[in-house]
Amino acid sequence: MTEDTARERHRRRMQRHKEIVDARVAGATIDRGVLVVNTGNGKGKSSSAFGVVARALGHGMKVAVVQFIKGSFATGEEAFFRRFPEVEYHVMGEGFTWETQDPELDRRAALAAWELAAGFLADPSVQVVVLDELNIALKLGLVPLDRVIDALDARPDHQHVVVTGRGAPPGLIEIADTVTEMRPIKHAFDAGVMAQKGIEL
Repeated sequence: MTEDTARERHRRRMQRHKEIVDARVAGATIDRGVLVVNTGNGKGKSSSAFGVVARALGHGMKVAVVQFIKGSFATGEEAFFRRFPEVEYHVMGEGFTWETQDPELDRRAALAAWELAAGFLADPSVQVVVLDELNIALKLGLVPLDRVIDALDARPDHQHVVVTGRGAPPGLIEIADTVTEMRPIKHAFDAGVMAQKGIEL
């Protein structure tokens, strides 16, 4: 096969691919808020959510972040996003459950976080809501799933929501628009590398 023939075959393949993509783009005509769920045992669930926050800020959108479970240890994303008046950032957890070792404390903290989150989900001025580690609170039964689903269903039509955490319940996955499961291949921690600023913190 000559170079010119290979180039022409490639051009035809790409033209067919472009026609398929263009048709799919043209068919996507619904303009509304979406519910994104990031789950799985791999790294990157919260990092992906904070990428959405950065993207939203680039469009001048108002954002609310509510962190469940996670305690008050300092993170780079919190330090960065607190600089923006368009972001309301709330760390509401008492720490990981193996640290607190107090299920009642965990339950009270999760319910307080949920009450705050529910307020943001009902506020039409908030265009993006991140519910970080809510899946864990749901998995542990600290927050009732039916209340979460009701609030998500009733939220303003244009509002986007990102929910993170391992073990997303089937009921949440069912109503979500986009679900991504992070799968671990390798992690530095397994080789004894401590959590690093800018990577985990």
